[in-house]
Amino acid sequence: MTLSTHALKEKRGAKQDEMKALMSKPDINNDDRTRFDALEAEVRAINSDIKRASIMEEAERHEHADPVDGGHDLADLERRFNLGKALSEHLAGKLTGAEAEFAAERRSGRKDALAVPVSILLGERRALTTTAPVGGPGSNLVQTSLGPMIDKLRPVLAVESLGATVLPGLTGDLDLPRIKTSGSAGWVAEHGAATGSDMEFDKVSLAPKTVTAMYEISRRMMLQAANLDSILRADLGYLLAQAIDSAAIKGGGSNEPSGIIANGSVGVVALGTNGAAITVDTAADMIGLIDDANAFGATGFLTNSKIRKAAMKQKDGEGRPYGISEVFKQAPVVFSNQVPSNLTKGSGTNLSAILYGVWSDLVIAYWSSVDIIVNPYADSVAAKGGALIHAFLDADVAIRHPESFAVVKDAIA
Repeated sequence: MTLSTHALKEKRGAKQDEMKALMSKPDINNDDRTRFDALEAEVRAINSDIKRASIMEEAERHEHADPVDGGHDLADLERRFNLGKALSEHLAGKLTGAEAEFAAERRSGRKDALAVPVSILLGERRALTTTAPVGGPGSNLVQTSLGPMIDKLRPVLAVESLGATVLPGLTGDLDLPRIKTSGSAGWVAEHGAATGSDMEFDKVSLAPKTVTAMYEISRRMMLQAANLDSILRADLGYLLAQAIDSAAIKGGGSNEPSGIIANGSVGVVALGTNGAAITVDTAADMIGLIDDANAFGATGFLTNSKIRKAAMKQKDGEGRPYGISEVFKQAPVVFSNQVPSNLTKGSGTNLSAILYGVWSDLVIAYWSSVDIIVNPYADSVAAKGGALIHAFLDADVAIRHPESFAVVKDAIA
C-alpha cells in the first residue's frame, strides 16, 4: 500500500524525533551511533518516497481539478478558496478549481470531510436561514442587492495580537525542549580545580485538542445568498478563533487546552484577601515579577473593559486622572472581554483578571485544516433540503516558561 505524503511525513518526523533523542544523550555509545546511522538512512529513503508520492498526488489533483488561474502554492490556493462554492460542490459530490486542489493538499483525518484552510476559517450552534424564525441569523440575506454585512458585537481576540507564537500545519504531537537548569561558572585559585555542574532539560508538550461548531443552513440560503462565503468566514471562523483565544487566556485543561490563568506555575500578584481595587502600583508589581524572573521579550498587558474603566478613574493626590498609559506604565495594553470578570476569592465575587507577560512564550499550535462535515441527512434538515455543517479544528496551547507571565485574579472593578 502506497502511503500519502502526509503519512510519510509523519513517519519521517517520528524517526527524526528518535534521532534528536539519541543526540541529546550525555553519553552516546556505539549502539546509539549505529542506530542513528540506520535512522539517517531511513529518513533519506522516506524523503525519496515523499518526492514520488508528491508527484502522484499532483497528477491526481490535476486530474480532478478544473484549470485555474494563478500559481499552485498553498497560499495562493487559500486566497482563491471560496467556502460557499466548496459547500455546494461538496454536496454535489465533486469539487472543482481551487477547492479541489486544496482538498488534494489537505491534512485531515477524515476522507469524507470538506477541508477548509485554517487561514480563512478559524463554533457556536445556530441556524442560518433566509426567512425570519425567532433568532434566525440568516434573515434578510436574500435581496436584490446586499450592502456590507452588519456583524454582531464581539469581544476582541487578543493573544495573537499581543505576539503569541503560532505554529501551523503540524502533523504529530510536538515537544518543545527546554533548559530546566543551567550550568554554573565560578572563580578558582591558581592551579585550583574547577567544580563541575550539569545542565538539565525538560520539555513542553503539545498535542491536538478538538474545538468544534455546528451550523444549520437552509437550502435556499445555499442557493441564493451570494455572500455566504464571507458570512461563514467571518462568523464560523471568528467563533473557532474565539474558542482558542479564550482557552489560551483561561482554559482549564482536560478537553480544552490549559491557559495562562489556570496554569499553577504562573506568578500571581494578589491584591487582597477578598479582592481589591487596582492601584497605580499594580502594574509595577506585575512588571517586577517578570523582570525578577529574567524573562525577556516583547511584553504587554491584557485585561477586560471593567478594569479599563477602573484604570481611567485612578487619580493622583490633586484629583487629576493618571490616564491609562500611566496606570499601565506605558506598556502595550489590550482590553478584551474574553478576560474573565466573574472570578471569586474569599468572599469576593465578580472579580477580574489582568495578565502581563512575554507573549511570544505563549505557543498556539494548529494541526490539519479545518474539517467541515456536511450532513444533509439529519432529521432536523433532511425534510427541508438544508444541511448541518459541523466544523472541527485541532489545536493546542502551551506556555514555554510560566515565569514569563504574571496574573492578577482578584481585581475589583
